[in-house]
Amino acid sequence: MVDSYSAGGVVLNSKGQVLVVNQDGDSWSLPKGHIESGENQVEAAKREIKEESGITELEFVKELGSYQRFRVIDGVEDKNHRKNITMFLFKTNQMELKPIDPENPEARWVDKDKVIELLSFTKDKEFFGNVLNTL
Repeated sequence: MVDSYSAGGVVLNSKGQVLVVNQDGDSWSLPKGHIESGENQVEAAKREIKEESGITELEFVKELGSYQRFRVIDGVEDKNHRKNITMFLFKTNQMELKPIDPENPEARWVDKDKVIELLSFTKDKEFFGNVLNTL
């Protein structure tokens, strides 16, 4: 079993909407990604949010917790690769979304009560459902 470590964020805009990003044109998730050498978890989360949405003005609010899920490749879970994901809550007044990472071609603002139905993966849905009332 390979373990990898990722960090990401639930980003709220001034209207209380949540940032959701498209991965590889075929799935939707909260912005997150691998923690690079020399980064702490919050730095990695901010970098991933910037790459996947173009948002650079982020106010750190709090840690939301961690969860695990298998990596998904072409819609199939890779049971040999477990992702350990730590998520943080951020706020922003920046509304314009311009993804930088070509593997994440689209980002959108979604009303809180519509996020779970847009997310593609069960573990992501469960995590968001568990933190929704704390946002």
